[in-house]
Amino acid sequence: MTARVLKVAGFGYQSQATLASLEKALDQLIVQYGPIDRLAAAHSMLPLVQALGSARNLPVIDVADAKLGSVTTLTHSAYSLREKGTGSVAEAVALLAAGSGARLLGPRTVSDDRKATAAVAQTISTGFVRKVGERRLDKAKINEKAEFTGCK
Repeated sequence: MTARVLKVAGFGYQSQATLASLEKALDQLIVQYGPIDRLAAAHSMLPLVQALGSARNLPVIDVADAKLGSVTTLTHSAYSLREKGTGSVAEAVALLAAGSGARLLGPRTVSDDRKATAAVAQTISTGFVRKVGERRLDKAKINEKAEFTGCK
């Protein structure tokens, strides 16, 4: 397995946002940081980001809304804090989707129409990528299953 740098773009957006809003925000990130490997969204915002992923042929990572407040973000929106419990949905989603050890490449970008935000987190990938909705097993569950089946 070879390790490589992985860039994940996280999105946040208002209910009035369109696919074009997200496309413009993504294009701004690409100009600033180069190619993006994955897209990510909070579960409640997944459909529009999935449409963008489909249009751009990029995998989309689903992030649980309940985890958004667990991340420290670079920027702070009163609206995001009130509605989602985080200073920036885009930044929190990018960090959570990129995984442990990820870092933001900069503060969120705002689309030209001001209806969407996007941020990029970077991490090192070991080549394993989960599909949307696929759950990660923890070591305790794996050991428990190994003991039950007699395998170790």
